[in-house]
Amino acid sequence: MPLVDQKFWRINGRFFAAAAAVVFLTVPALSSPKTVLVFGDSLVAGLGLSESDGFVAQMQAALSAAKIDIALVNGGVSGDTSATALDRLDWALGDKPDGVLLELGANDMLQGLPVDGIRNNLDAILKRLADQKLPVFIAGMKANRALGDDYVKAFDALYPQLAAKYGAALYPFYLEGVAAQSKLNQADLIHPNPEGVKAIVGNMSPSLIAWAKLL
Repeated sequence: MPLVDQKFWRINGRFFAAAAAVVFLTVPALSSPKTVLVFGDSLVAGLGLSESDGFVAQMQAALSAAKIDIALVNGGVSGDTSATALDRLDWALGDKPDGVLLELGANDMLQGLPVDGIRNNLDAILKRLADQKLPVFIAGMKANRALGDDYVKAFDALYPQLAAKYGAALYPFYLEGVAAQSKLNQADLIHPNPEGVKAIVGNMSPSLIAWAKLL
């Protein structure tokens, strides 16, 4: 190739490289959605349900419909108490979520475990989340009224007290409008069926969406 052609190529090569750099710099970088760890027991794990019928999938659909760019991560384990959840918390946080939806305490309550112990475990979980500066949305629980007035009063007060202490968002009762409703629960009358989950999501989603917009 003649020298003049080589010079022409070198000049244009620099031009093309500069043009490519301009194009690269003007294209917005694609960002991954923020993630929220749904940390809880069988009520969020989806016991007895298909994956698509579970809480995480149905709430994810509600967030997407509201154009909230948040990815929910199912961190529910059936049978978890506040104590066993505390033991696995560090592992669950390994993927470094941007926020946490906390739903725990139902199994403790069903076993009649002492309220002071439940409080201590939940407090320890919330302290670790606060230490990592993770925003928290608490989905609270209420005690079975058959456990007696003293237990009910102490247990029901846990969630408002802890939410206030740590500045967490609070949805007072995860099973609002669903608890003890046979048409909305599986045969055990404890775990929601698909329609029950739909009702939970419908009730909770406005509060969760408002919280998620702040992440």
